[in-house]
Amino acid sequence: MKGRIVILDQLGGHPAAALMEDGVLQDLLVDSNEVAPGAIFRATVDRQIKGQGGVFLKLPDGRAFLRQSKGLAPGQTLLVQVTGYAEPGKATPVTTRLLFKSRYAIITPGAPGQNISRSIRDDDLRDELTVIAHEQMEGADENLGLILRSACANAPADEIAEDIANMRGLAEDILPETAGAPECLLDAPDAHMAAWRDWSDGKVDEIIDTEGSFEDLGVLDAANELYWGTPLAGGGSLFVEPTRALVAADVNTGTDTSPAAGLKANMAAARDLPRILRARGLGGQIVVDFAPMPKKDRRQLEQTLKAAFRADPVDTILSGWTNLGNFELQRKRERRPLPQGLFE
Repeated sequence: MKGRIVILDQLGGHPAAALMEDGVLQDLLVDSNEVAPGAIFRATVDRQIKGQGGVFLKLPDGRAFLRQSKGLAPGQTLLVQVTGYAEPGKATPVTTRLLFKSRYAIITPGAPGQNISRSIRDDDLRDELTVIAHEQMEGADENLGLILRSACANAPADEIAEDIANMRGLAEDILPETAGAPECLLDAPDAHMAAWRDWSDGKVDEIIDTEGSFEDLGVLDAANELYWGTPLAGGGSLFVEPTRALVAADVNTGTDTSPAAGLKANMAAARDLPRILRARGLGGQIVVDFAPMPKKDRRQLEQTLKAAFRADPVDTILSGWTNLGNFELQRKRERRPLPQGLFE
């Protein structure tokens, strides 16, 4: 199966979407019954948490945690957006910095200005997009900002203009809704909508949405492989196992016994690690036990890690080496961890 293909199907009774490139599973989205990132709520301030610099908020069916307390009083209402999935037993993480995100445009309340993705470098195209942005944002509140995404590079002008207008209208409808009881004002996009928004950027060769396509096109088999050790170029393997405290990743050299075996396996693992974490929805603290290699090769490995995670859409901080020789990362919990049994 060659090319970049988006596959839409169902898993566990929920919408699901997979991104395959030349037969390799690059990303996987599966809906759940949990509150998902992107949802916007009107929330009520409950109580401050001393020592943590934040407050608990009341949601319609639960509570949220906001890392901000200055100027907030119990009973006050405010608009918040979910930023990630909550750990078991913890409150949903939210922010007051709202984003209204679509395929081509992002409206940014509180961050005025009009910006175009830096990946669009053609000066003539940037000029055209600037004109479209000014036309569609004319008369808008000066507090509203706009970002035109990289997908605009391959989109018709009328579709871009319509997308900006729709997102602006949505923002202008929701932002005044600050009074009243806790309420969900905007649902998060489901897996199919998120795939259309974030993957269908003009680089997709085919979109398949027939029932049973996950099984027919090997998505289930590819997902299962991520849980039983991922083969690496050169004969090594990478095992990723989540625990309650952290995610542990272990790199093995396999049958290669050459002096450079450790470095080769580690470099291959560094390139593939973002894909595995992304497809399995893993985040939080991640500790990688790389295969033994000379300390002089660490810099080369770090550069490979940085390049690999730079292209990953999920925010990840590379913390560095521990005294025991492991490498630590901190990754945003933007996805829900997917249980292995979901694909059986």
